[in-house]
Amino acid sequence: MDHRTPLARVRGLGSAREGTDHFWKQRLTAVSNFVLVCFLIWLLVKLAGADYATVKRTLARPQNAIPLLLLVLSGVIHMRLGMQTIIEDYVHSEGRKVAALMLNSFFTIAIGLTCVFAVLKLSFGA
Repeated sequence: MDHRTPLARVRGLGSAREGTDHFWKQRLTAVSNFVLVCFLIWLLVKLAGADYATVKRTLARPQNAIPLLLLVLSGVIHMRLGMQTIIEDYVHSEGRKVAALMLNSFFTIAIGLTCVFAVLKLSFGA
C-alpha cells in the first residue's frame, strides 16, 4: 500500500525528496564522462611522445582546454554523487554520516580546484 500523494507518485520522489534527481544527475554525468574520457584518450594518444612545448601549445587551444575542464567538472560531480550514495547506504550512525558527507563535499571541492588549476596553468602557460 502506497501512502504517498498522487503528486508525489508522479514526481517519483522518495522520502528524501531527491531520489530521481540524484539518479538522473548520476546518469547524465556518466554519459558525459564517457564522451569526455574518449576525448582525453584521443588527446593523450595524439600527444604521446610530444615535447613539453607541443603539449603546452596544444592545451593552450580552447577546443582542448575546455573539454578537459568539463571532464574535471563532470568527474568530480559524478564522484561526489557516487560516494554520497555509498555513505548514505552503509554509514548508519547519523553523526558519522553527516561528517562523512561533509568531508565528501570538501574533498570533491579540493580535487576539483586542484585539477582546474592544473589545466589552467598548462593552458595559460607555466
